[in-house]
Amino acid sequence: MAEPPLAEQAFTRLRKAVLTGVFPADTKLKVDELQQTYGFSSSPLREALTRLAQEGLIRADERRGFRVAPLSSEDLADITRMRLMLDLSALEAAMREGDDEWEAAIVAAFHRLEKVESRLSDGPVVLDDEWGALHREYHLALLAACPSQRQLAWSASLFDQAERYRRFSGLYRKSLKRKAVEHKRLMDATLKRDKQTACMLLEEHILSTQFNVNAILSAQAT
Repeated sequence: MAEPPLAEQAFTRLRKAVLTGVFPADTKLKVDELQQTYGFSSSPLREALTRLAQEGLIRADERRGFRVAPLSSEDLADITRMRLMLDLSALEAAMREGDDEWEAAIVAAFHRLEKVESRLSDGPVVLDDEWGALHREYHLALLAACPSQRQLAWSASLFDQAERYRRFSGLYRKSLKRKAVEHKRLMDATLKRDKQTACMLLEEHILSTQFNVNAILSAQAT
């Protein structure tokens, strides 16, 4: 199988670095330094940076180059509002349209996530890269039977944009935070096609990140 184009490779690697906090908020992204770090030429890097700017993960300034987007309660509120708008309706559609294969994929995704979580030592699970990838897989599996591909793509993008905030929250978490019970309750309600309970649990799940992050930002401000 042929490798993806260089611009796509650069985009994938830079996007992951931004989402996982390798490049923290407000970090200036200099093309010459990125060339040395990743080995790409300037052209695919600039194309990748432009795509990241279109996603809202970085900010572009024609005179000053690129910088990782800041973390703010306003930005997270916007992400959260859009996630609630898209994800709840996508989950309802998935429960209406989903078949046995969809159900099996959810159960498998939950099982993989639970197994990894059970092996992790004490600490915020969100900071573990493998857990983070499986967490994403689980949430997208819940929505996968939604027939709107655009809605699924936007939901996936917003989930990723919220990842920076989840990891930011995890860095400041003082107590153990496990998610397996929360995820199982959401899975069970979804598989029962209990739309009211499933949507309520997903809404609480999404809002919890906003609550935790806002508490941290408020504490830092004071």
